[in-house]
Amino acid sequence: MRWIISLTLLSLTSFHSITLAQALSPERPNILFIFADDQCFDTIRSLGNDEIQTPNLDRLVRQGTTFSHAYNMGSWSGAVCVASRAMLNTGRFLWYAQKVHNNKSMEEERAAGRFWSEQLRTAGYQTYYSGKWHVPVDANKAFDHVRHVRPGMPNQTPAGYNRPLAGQADPWSPFDPQFEGYWKGGKHWSEVLGDDGVDYLSQAAESADPFFMYLAFNAPHDPRQSPQEYVDLYPAEQIRIPANFMKWYPFKDQIGCSEKLRDEQLAPFPRTEHAVQVHRQEYYAIITHMDRQIGRILDALETSGKADNTYIFFTADHGLAVGQHGLVGKQNMYDHSVRVPMIVCGPGIDADQVIRTPVYLQDIMPTTLELASVEKPQHVQFQGLLPLLRHETKSHYDAIYGAYLHLQRMVTKGDYKLIVYPEANIVRLYNVARDPHEMLDLATSDAYDSLISELFQELVKQQQSMGDELDLKGTFSRYLSPR
Repeated sequence: MRWIISLTLLSLTSFHSITLAQALSPERPNILFIFADDQCFDTIRSLGNDEIQTPNLDRLVRQGTTFSHAYNMGSWSGAVCVASRAMLNTGRFLWYAQKVHNNKSMEEERAAGRFWSEQLRTAGYQTYYSGKWHVPVDANKAFDHVRHVRPGMPNQTPAGYNRPLAGQADPWSPFDPQFEGYWKGGKHWSEVLGDDGVDYLSQAAESADPFFMYLAFNAPHDPRQSPQEYVDLYPAEQIRIPANFMKWYPFKDQIGCSEKLRDEQLAPFPRTEHAVQVHRQEYYAIITHMDRQIGRILDALETSGKADNTYIFFTADHGLAVGQHGLVGKQNMYDHSVRVPMIVCGPGIDADQVIRTPVYLQDIMPTTLELASVEKPQHVQFQGLLPLLRHETKSHYDAIYGAYLHLQRMVTKGDYKLIVYPEANIVRLYNVARDPHEMLDLATSDAYDSLISELFQELVKQQQSMGDELDLKGTFSRYLSPR
């Protein structure tokens, strides 16, 4: 009877290119997608951060392959997570995703079967969702099983901003439930998501259908709250000050990161070392608390009996500065804000390996479609990762593009990154291989004019392929040809 239903589904949805073998095969892999919010790439112990404790993310690193240079493309709004998730679920590059998002046609995307979850559901997957959504589509329609659809962030309180101030008692506490946030409802939201993941996997264990499980943490987005035992792991006075710490970012006003931006209001201006230590303490604590919930989910997967046929993808929607370059938020083009951790585990995936080829985090979407034997739809612009994971190629994109509003543009190619600030009429150049903290601006030296020109023309080329209509040529005409 099940194969008759599958064949009927096949005939009704041929535009999804489901093959007969796929419709009948009981061996299609399961897909477990675990998504963090605001997690910088440099926040996993086994990948080099010896300040933080992440035993379960370390476990994934040992079991699978890490993409060390996974990027988010940027945002058309201060809520960078909105753009990131729109790209992820539609498969479209930034400005194409914006058109779909701003035209209020995301629901049309879902109804037409072009959404990520709809593609997999049509392929015969049971789809599960819980956690942060932040997509203008009814999650209850987009997934078969839905719990706890969370907003963009837990509620913040006035006491959570402009803190801590030097010489004054801190009015806010990350483990005091009176401030609500993650504690609203009586149980920390990360723990609720852990519960949902465990329950879902128990449910999936009883089904013969493959599953697509989308578990999205709000953590470590502010308000960065966790139980006291996790905060106590990180005494603030022992937290190292980032090498690229600044009291002010010199172009903050021209790039949209002034005191008016909500994220930047969390810590006082000018930035102080103590304030950065406290914010990083709370950042590390909520990540470690989230890591504990991820461990519960991984244990439940093992218990379910489905682990051997499950691909696990872990990443975040973007990174976060938390005091680097004088910034606190993610609305900038530095690696701490545009790069994310990304780990893939599953059948045939190399264990304890690192791929340094630059990719976008949204490449996960077409990768899962290929694993499910779904032909890549024409509208999906991101590229699948399987050729890299199978060592069939070492190339992926010509360059990595980044954008924030009309105020910032970026291109990363080879060892170098060019950042462009149109309002400030400023370019910044970094050798990110030799200068990973992006502290030495090479654009101040005439010796790099030719390289800047080359990268600027690459940026213009990327703009054309990305549907980016911002005209940079007038302001930066001096870089249109080598000098």
